[in-house]
Amino acid sequence: MEKTVTLTEILELVTRLSLVDKVRLIERVAPQIEQELSIEQPKPRKSLRGLWRGVDISEEDIAEARRDMGRNFPREDI
Repeated sequence: MEKTVTLTEILELVTRLSLVDKVRLIERVAPQIEQELSIEQPKPRKSLRGLWRGVDISEEDIAEARRDMGRNFPREDI
């Protein structure tokens, strides 16, 4: 049976490597990481089309919201 190696154990071993061996390690691991990242497909985004379907907003509702927002504008304390 193979023993599972933890990240902590790997990091401890890496600190013991010479600078040249650390660079060699990065050179060997980086292509594997790049390959794994290129294989992963991004999750499809949810369409926002029809987001407001069924919502009943009238011109008067919009005008009222604008009045509410502009009521204290410009403020004197800023």
